[in-house]
Amino acid sequence: MKLRAIDGIWLLLLAATAFTWWLGHTGALAAPRLSIVAVVFGLAWLKGVGVILEFMELRHAPPLWRRALIGGLAFITALILLAYWVALA
Repeated sequence: MKLRAIDGIWLLLLAATAFTWWLGHTGALAAPRLSIVAVVFGLAWLKGVGVILEFMELRHAPPLWRRALIGGLAFITALILLAYWVALA
């Protein structure tokens, strides 16, 4: 049985979700550290890109659509990280 790209993305989504769950379950996120939170949000961004490209099937869409959605996702993720960083100060 051949592993298709969408199946590989799905497995990576599961692995990233399990890793972030593990971080929360072990208490690694209890201490407010920007580096750990940045890793979690980086994984969330990668998961979002996987969903946009494979499950929304925008890999073959016009480049403007891909750039708009991935850029919007990056912008929102950056704003959340900025808000978290400001809240720590």
